[in-house]
Amino acid sequence: MFVYSVKTSKAKIIILILALAAIIAAAVFVMSIEKEPAANDSAVSYKAENAAERAAFLSQFGWKISEDPAEISEVIIPADFDAGYLEYAEMNKAQGLDLEPYKGMRAKRWTYDILNYPGLENQDGVQANLLIFEGRVIGGDICSLDLGGFMHGFDFPSVPQTTASPLSVTEIPIETTAQVN
Repeated sequence: MFVYSVKTSKAKIIILILALAAIIAAAVFVMSIEKEPAANDSAVSYKAENAAERAAFLSQFGWKISEDPAEISEVIIPADFDAGYLEYAEMNKAQGLDLEPYKGMRAKRWTYDILNYPGLENQDGVQANLLIFEGRVIGGDICSLDLGGFMHGFDFPSVPQTTASPLSVTEIPIETTAQVN
């Protein structure tokens, strides 16, 4: 059996209590910071592990999609972005999604037909592409497959798209490694 005695004073006890209080206050402060949502999240859920979560992600922006995906493919985010992919990455950054950390990595691209594009309702040719890594949306777009079509972020347009954006579908080089239907 060990007996340990400590000679202490009131000053040492007060300093110990103040130090413990400071540690507890710092821990509470750090935990409150971690619970606050990031500014770029703005309450958008990026979960996409299953069909319901992917549909819910797009519906947050006002999109109605076909129940079944038009295409599912495995893609590799390029390790080095060329000019077209740099533009695509910037478009995604503008919507709060950064592709930089995923350079050279494999992801899945889920493509859905859009059913309610303004001015093109119930017509084929407008699709949503979701780039998903480990059950989370990391990038994507809304695009037209028509010649001279358009491409933009997930935000629902306030007016129908009538002109092509400078970024066409063919300028986005995503290497497809496998295709599943």
